[in-house]
Amino acid sequence: MSIPDYQSCMLPLVEYAGDGREHSTHQAIEALASHFKLTEDELSVLLPSGTQNLFANRVGWARTYLKKAGLLEYPRRGQFRITERGREVLSNKPALINSAFLRQFPEFQEFQSLRGRPPQSFQSTEAEASIIQTPEEAIDAAYAQIRNALASDLLSKVKTATPAFFERLVVDLLVKMGYGGTRSGAGKALGKSGDGGIDGIIKEDRLGLDVVYIQAKRWADAPVGRPEIQKFVGALTGQRARKGVFITTSTFTKDALDFAANNEFKVILIDGQTLSEYMIDFGVGVTPQAIYELKRIDSDYFMED
Repeated sequence: MSIPDYQSCMLPLVEYAGDGREHSTHQAIEALASHFKLTEDELSVLLPSGTQNLFANRVGWARTYLKKAGLLEYPRRGQFRITERGREVLSNKPALINSAFLRQFPEFQEFQSLRGRPPQSFQSTEAEASIIQTPEEAIDAAYAQIRNALASDLLSKVKTATPAFFERLVVDLLVKMGYGGTRSGAGKALGKSGDGGIDGIIKEDRLGLDVVYIQAKRWADAPVGRPEIQKFVGALTGQRARKGVFITTSTFTKDALDFAANNEFKVILIDGQTLSEYMIDFGVGVTPQAIYELKRIDSDYFMED
């Protein structure tokens, strides 16, 4: 089955706590994973940000919502247990527990009001019940959408730039990634060779203990095929080199990818999509517009000797 959303985790979580004992979130995650019959692959899925396990995040938010509604309580650090209200809810054998169900409790209404949703503007029961994303998931999804749009815009601009600009862009990116030593040194190295399929040479580190050979193709649409990669590898052989990076604003054919992955040379292929993502990651051609920090309680700070 698919990974249940955080609202689907609420009733099983209250039922799990129904024994009245204290439980850790880790224990609850294991119990609910067994309840939903999740596979190892499903349990290994992360949030888009890669910062947390997806199912653990959903169980954590289910626990938070239930606590805010007064069905669960935190008797001590890292532990939760059912409350008297939670027992009453279970005794009524509800078919499900979700955010709409929890709105009957004033504490939960106050919690939602503090989150920027005043009681008079609550969503309909049907709309609220259809929400499946936790706040982190919603933030991650919005970020991914913005990032994908930015990457697409970046690639479009790069494709229409001049060859000289593309050359400078490659230099800037490689320097930001830690190659080439200094910008001036890398700039002198790149674009000087033009020898047998080699567009440039750049230091692998600041000391210049090794070099990386570069091939850059600013192609609009046509994919780079195996012949181009073979030519590049042949050029590496002529230079007695072992490492190369082939960068294109286009894509690579499957034959090109297979050839690069199955030969004795270390050849890295960077297509247009990857190029634009690297530009975002390393701050080339982009500038920060807004920065948001997600914070959590520092439990160690509140520990008393």
